[in-house]
Amino acid sequence: MATGYVLVLSVLILGGVIATLGDRIGMRVGKARLSLFNLRPRQTATVVSILTGGVISASTLALLFGVSQQLRTGVFELERIQEDLSEAEQELEETRTERTNIEAALSDARQEQTAAQDELQTINQFLQSAVEQQRTTQAELQQSRGRLEELQSQLARVSQQSAQLQDEIQRLEAERADLLEQQATVQERIAERDRLIAQRDQDIAQRDQDIAKRDQDIAQRETRLKQLQRQQTALQEDVEVLERQYQGLFRGSVAVGRNEPLVSVLLRVNQESEARRAVDQLLQEANRAAIAQIAPGIDRDQPVLRIPSEDVERLLRRISDGQSYVVRVLSSANYIIGEPCVVADDDPCVQVFIDAAVNEIIYEPGERLATVTVDPRNLTNQELVEKLNLLIASLQFRARQDGLIGDTLQVANGRTEALLAFLQAMRNLDAEIDIQAIASEPIPTIGPLQVELFAVDSNGEVLLRTDELPQTPLLEGESRDPRWRNRGTN
Repeated sequence: MATGYVLVLSVLILGGVIATLGDRIGMRVGKARLSLFNLRPRQTATVVSILTGGVISASTLALLFGVSQQLRTGVFELERIQEDLSEAEQELEETRTERTNIEAALSDARQEQTAAQDELQTINQFLQSAVEQQRTTQAELQQSRGRLEELQSQLARVSQQSAQLQDEIQRLEAERADLLEQQATVQERIAERDRLIAQRDQDIAQRDQDIAKRDQDIAQRETRLKQLQRQQTALQEDVEVLERQYQGLFRGSVAVGRNEPLVSVLLRVNQESEARRAVDQLLQEANRAAIAQIAPGIDRDQPVLRIPSEDVERLLRRISDGQSYVVRVLSSANYIIGEPCVVADDDPCVQVFIDAAVNEIIYEPGERLATVTVDPRNLTNQELVEKLNLLIASLQFRARQDGLIGDTLQVANGRTEALLAFLQAMRNLDAEIDIQAIASEPIPTIGPLQVELFAVDSNGEVLLRTDELPQTPLLEGESRDPRWRNRGTN
């Protein structure tokens, strides 16, 4: 936040200096009645003023682009990121289509396997029937032979019957040979079916592996898609913030920014009448705060806030349930110092809205909130501090995403000595470590965000922690900066 103030101040100073130089040059050109490009002296002075204004705009943009990497990325690379997001979504849809086709092919293969098994069962039944018929034929043959032995004494008289019996025997043996050939054929077909079933099983296993690989690819692409969506959201937020700052530079000093809270309070009421009194008092405080910021030094008792009455009634019904709520009055737009409608004592023109959130526990003690990896062996003291700033920025971003409203960050319970001792002790470590921000107390919606810092090695062992370090001397080149004690999350 301090960098932003310095950047804005630098832009203002640079614009003022260039404007002053342009004015002096224009005055001298006008007094000297110089002429450029065969123009009149007055037109020449106008051209000089235009060039000076162009230099102001160019220097402002150059300073913003040179300092803010996020602005350059948001202006020049946002379209490429959106194209990558679109390609990732298209690839995800193609992968899902391929997965559907593979699942359909797998279903067909399983149906074919079921049909083959049914056919095999039918063949087995046919084989069993043939075996039973063979057994019956053999029994009949044995009975015929028995009768032949019994009728040998009558052979002369029944020779014709004997010839018929011989023919019957030959026919039965031929049928037996045919059945044996059919049995061999059936066994060959069974072996072929078994081989086909084994091949189908291998194909099914291969397709299962392909489906698993496709599922893994889909998961990876969905993860990449979510990352691109988060990057797009962050870039859009940065572009909105920079556009608001840019408008503020050219319109004047922004007194109240869009979504900036005018006043916030913790309420717990059980009846709607109590809620109405509390909300009326809250709106009065917000009205005074808006007047003090937009029109400082002007004494005005009339209301300047404009809020729909149905929003107020909806808020009253919501907070009258006995729970603890964090209620905030926020600005709906940007307002500069000396806003005409406020200074001229006109009708209420400052549009606001009221936000109410249940004051519940967001983080439990011991929960890890942010992590950054550092190698103290290759970093200077200033670079270590920058890494710690990166950790705190990540912590603040997550807190806002998770619904934390409070604007106070306390590292090491506000003990600057413990934080400096933590930095000094890190200088003595000879390995790459992870600096983790751990919640030290239950953190409700209203805050504050109280954390302790832990230094953890690659094996997960805690090497340092701010809540166990004594006071130590300052690092070389460091100072006891009170910003580490209470740092805003907005």
